Amino acid sequence: MSRKLTVGWGGALLAVAVAGTGLVAQDRWGWRWRDREPRFPPERPTDRAFSMCRLMYDRVRREGGGQGWITDYPWAEINFMTRLADLTKTHVSFDSAGRPNHYVVRPTDEALFTCPFVMASDVGTMGLGPDEATRLADYLAKGGFLWVDDFWGTYAWAHWEREIRTVLPADDYPILDLPPDDPIFATLYNLERVPQITSIQFWRRSGGTTTSERGPDSAEPHARAIRDAAGRIMVLMTHNTDIADAWEREGEDDDFFFAFAHDGYAMGFNVLLHAMTH
Repeated sequence: MSRKLTVGWGGALLAVAVAGTGLVAQDRWGWRWRDREPRFPPERPTDRAFSMCRLMYDRVRREGGGQGWITDYPWAEINFMTRLADLTKTHVSFDSAGRPNHYVVRPTDEALFTCPFVMASDVGTMGLGPDEATRLADYLAKGGFLWVDDFWGTYAWAHWEREIRTVLPADDYPILDLPPDDPIFATLYNLERVPQITSIQFWRRSGGTTTSERGPDSAEPHARAIRDAAGRIMVLMTHNTDIADAWEREGEDDDFFFAFAHDGYAMGFNVLLHAMTH
């Protein structure tokens, strides 16, 4: 897409958010716990429109504030896909009740290969078995895209790196920081930096004064990538930031919304559109 925006689009996001606040709030409190039950993909896609997939994994260690694979699920997906339909021309898949279709997949599920874009949270707690690592490697080699988000500090990074190296060995697939001029930061909206977005709980506890959940150990947010031989990003890693919380929590706190929704949605739209067109 050729349109590039740096300011002003936040007004459009505010307009659609305000218009939908009542419905979003009603859904959050009326449906929240039932909707945390994983929704697995149907045997046959309901349509050819975009549906978001989340990776389910075994949790083998704990991180403060994290809940394993279910972290940010399902409202990150629901709100993100709703705003994606509102603010872009992307064809988003909706169910008969008018809510976005979103699914959970395990690394060994055949349905994984029907998901061109998969997201995982709190991956500093992830454990992959040999079969799972092999299947995930096959998925990525065949054109799949994995975005991992919301893991903080050196311990979580070290654990994640050990796990992804069972999938993509370091000698063949180096992990590199994305430079500020990488095209992914300007697919639709221009971003000059990787936004550091904290969880709403940490933000409230800190009085809104800091965004680094592990203090000095997570002060700098990173966007890192593993590419294939042709340069395509196979795995995107946003470390020391929780991009998806900007989506998940948009209807809960006006101050949190104004502080983080702009950059959170801009980053999300950029990543998705880049992944789906490269």
